Order: sequence, then structure tokens, then C-alpha cells
Amino acid sequence: MKREHYYWLLQALGWSGVALFVAVVNKLHVTYFPLAAWCGLGGLALTALWRHLCNFRLKRGKQLSWQAAGLSAAAMGLLQTVSNTAIDYHVSGANWYVGSPVWFMMLLSFWIGVMLAWNVCYMAALSLRRNQRLEAEALLLESETLRLEVLAKDAELRALQAQVNPHFFFNSLNSVRALLYQDIGSAANMIDQLATLMRYTLVSSYNDCVPLQEELGAVRAYLAIEKIRFEERLQFGIDVEADMETITVPPMALQTLVENAVKYGVEQSSSGSAIKIRAQRAGGAAIIEVANRGSLQPNRHSTGVGVSNARKRLVLSKGEHATLDLAENDGWVRATLRFPIAA
Repeated sequence: MKREHYYWLLQALGWSGVALFVAVVNKLHVTYFPLAAWCGLGGLALTALWRHLCNFRLKRGKQLSWQAAGLSAAAMGLLQTVSNTAIDYHVSGANWYVGSPVWFMMLLSFWIGVMLAWNVCYMAALSLRRNQRLEAEALLLESETLRLEVLAKDAELRALQAQVNPHFFFNSLNSVRALLYQDIGSAANMIDQLATLMRYTLVSSYNDCVPLQEELGAVRAYLAIEKIRFEERLQFGIDVEADMETITVPPMALQTLVENAVKYGVEQSSSGSAIKIRAQRAGGAAIIEVANRGSLQPNRHSTGVGVSNARKRLVLSKGEHATLDLAENDGWVRATLRFPIAA
């Protein structure tokens, strides 16, 4: 049923009850049936007219006040009392209301009370309907806001990914170029490994996160490339707890940290450097560390794009509690990813 149907159903039931009450008060005497019928029909007509006026005001942006409701109850109560007096006089011929002001005032108070009760119920229904509409609008606005936030987050992730990929391939192509002058066979092998990395990068760029085992596969391919280039100057070890392989990370995040370890740890040292990669759980959080021998020194040739974007993508993908820290201790530079593991 529509709201309008409910209104008329309740109106019919309510004023039928009033008519029955009047008939019972008059001891169900047949003479007073027209009076009882008029009480019901007259009340229904007056309240329907008042509702029409209220709707007209609401459409013009004017709210119904309690003062207006009280005045309307008094006016409708007076009209109902006068009309009832006239009907009673016409039906029974009695004119005792005129000679008994007390009874007239009692009847007037009764009808004002009935009309006031109707106004209270009507205003309560209006207030409930307005609150429901405001709640629905708030939910719609919240839903739209969340949708826009998700779209903005996705756009930012794609933009950051677009910056990281060229950065990665530029470094890799430099490695291939350097090797071409030394060993063509090794350069060809490096190109094959680079093709594997390109395939992974293109596929993973469509995802916000990838399983750690897939990211480690790309890291191993990259380190294989650099191992061809640096030979014994590059040593690496990977220690990953068994239950960590399914943990998801932003694509190319770990790869970026390994690139930095090679660039600033291995490449800038004549004796090379060892690189250690470790992943473990601790207190409901995932901790992934990439360490290389060396020291944290400002490098004027570094753009800082790789680590900066990795940090931003980590926060966007894993939430505000995710961190990426760089620290130096005991002759090792450690880049540590830390983020909560979803339950």
C-alpha cells in the first residue's frame, strides 16, 4: 500500500471510532445516528482540509509549527462543536446547549482535544517521514562520497604505478646496455629475464596488490639479471616464512627496494654488497625487510621517485598504519615494510 492509502485507511478507522463513541454516549438511540455519522464525516472532512493546507505550505517550503497546529485544533474544534449543536437541534429539537454554557464548553473542550490529538499524530508522522528522508539522503551522500574516494584512490594508485614502471625499466635497460659491451650471451639471457619482468609488470599493474610469492618471483628475476652484471660483487639471500607467501603487497614495492639496494649498495661499492630479504609475521603485522651493506648518504643524482611512490602506494593499499622506513645500523641499510595483516 502507498502512503496515501495508509492515510485514508487510518482516517476512516479513526473517525469511525469517534462516530461509534458518540453513538454509545447517546445510548445507541436511533435518533442520534445522524449526529454520530456527522461527527465522523465532519471530523474527517475538516482534518482532510487542514492536511491539504499543510501540504500546500510544505510544498512552498514552510514548516508546520506547533502554534499553527494548536490554532487549527481550536478552530476545527469550534466548527465541529457548532455543527454538532445544529445537527442535534435539527434531529432532536433540543436546544439545551444554549441554556447550558457549561455543557457547551465541555463539548467544545472535547472536540478541541480530539482535533489536537489528530494534529499531534499528524505532525509526528510528518516528523518521522522527514527524518527517514534525511537519513536516506545522508546514506546516499555517504555512498556517493565513498564511491568518489575509491575512484580517487584507484586513480592515484594508477598514476603512481605509471611513474614506477618507467623508473624500473630505465634502470634495467641501463644494466642491459652495460653488459652488451662485455658478454653478448649474458646480455641475451638478461633480455629474456627482462621480458619476464615486463610481463609481470604489465599484468600486476591492473591490481592494487599481488601475492608476495609473485612479487618475489619478479625480484628473483631481477637479481638474476644483476648477478650476470655484477658477478661475485652481488650476493643475495631470501628468507621468507612459509605462511607469508600469500600475504599481498603493492606490485613492484619490494622490487623497488631491491633495486635501490643494488644501486646504492652493490653498484657504488668496489667490493660489492650482500642483499638480504626477509619476510615474517610479528604481532598481527607483516614485516618485510630489504637490507644491504652500506650507509645512508644523500645522493644528488637520486630522484627519490622509487621509494617515495612505494611508500605512498603502501599507505593507499594497506591503510594509514602501513609504513616504509629506511634506517642504518651496524653497517647495514635496512628498508622495512610494515603493515597490518587483515583478520
